[in-house]
Amino acid sequence: MKELDERIEKYFSVTKKALKQIKVQKATISDEATAKDFLDMAQRYYQDAGYFLKKGDKITAFAAIVYAHAWLDAGARLNIFRVKDSSVLMQ
Repeated sequence: MKELDERIEKYFSVTKKALKQIKVQKATISDEATAKDFLDMAQRYYQDAGYFLKKGDKITAFAAIVYAHAWLDAGARLNIFRVKDSSVLMQ
């Protein structure tokens, strides 16, 4: 379980940094709506991960934090997010 603890800690740290840096791109109304939806999903999964971690359910917490980061990464790759330091999504 030490490896799981380390991975959870890493993903919480990286995802928290990414959530602070991401800005929605103002391209088209459709892109902006999609970007807001992606960001909302990432934030919700991040919060869920924290909830599960507090309950001691580390496996579900890990799954949720990975999903949160995946939404951010997908938005960055679709270019609907502006990311100050894009390497924060790839750590």
